[in-house]
Amino acid sequence: MWQPDGWDVRVRLGILTPHADVGPESELRAIAPAEVGLHVARVPFGAMRTGGAMDPTIPLAPVRAFAEPPHVDDATALLAAAPVAAIAYAFTSSAYVIGARGEAYMLERLRERAHGLPVVAPCTAAVEALRLLGAGRIALVDPPWFGPNLSELGRGYYEEAGFEVPYAAPCGLASGQVLIRPEALHAWVATEVPDSADAVVIGGNGFRAVGVIEALEATLGRPVLTANQVLLWGALRAAGAPTDGVRGYGGLFGV
Repeated sequence: MWQPDGWDVRVRLGILTPHADVGPESELRAIAPAEVGLHVARVPFGAMRTGGAMDPTIPLAPVRAFAEPPHVDDATALLAAAPVAAIAYAFTSSAYVIGARGEAYMLERLRERAHGLPVVAPCTAAVEALRLLGAGRIALVDPPWFGPNLSELGRGYYEEAGFEVPYAAPCGLASGQVLIRPEALHAWVATEVPDSADAVVIGGNGFRAVGVIEALEATLGRPVLTANQVLLWGALRAAGAPTDGVRGYGGLFGV
């Protein structure tokens, strides 16, 4: 008699996302089972304009600023007042800029503002996932709007975490969120990723990528992690919720 109304969920997750970016919540909703509730708070990001417009290459200063007080801290505190079990920080590039140690400090600061709720970020979740998968050498593919300097900072992040990174570069597709098509991304990654990598990590929560995970894993025969996929995996684990209900978005959810 009654239609689904979104109330009967097993777990609720809070999401912190750049104010003009629809990518994280679109992909997270696509991946998450129906029994997972997603609740989004928007955080000002100086590199995005009305309609989600960005420059072809994003500058580093607003990336760093996104991770600093007060905006993301205030958004975290407000989101933590809702009945959520964990908070997911849907922004990859700040980890590259501030490094693993800076990211750890940021997450601890946000947990304090969240009154002790777990706060999960994509790069820390990726590191945990890669270790569980036994992948020691990774190919890092970033969005085309990540400049070479930002992508090299990403290489440094993963090297600091103990991984070899034989390949790290922005994806060679047209720069613009709405210009990314799954078939083009699949073809580019399948062609460019070296055989020496144990796994592929696709950075950028605003990068349209989750739709190609299963196809890429079949093509490459290796695990593929994307920012929003691994963020959901990490957030579910932090919330004490099962991850094995996710189908079609990579072997990670069977780990």
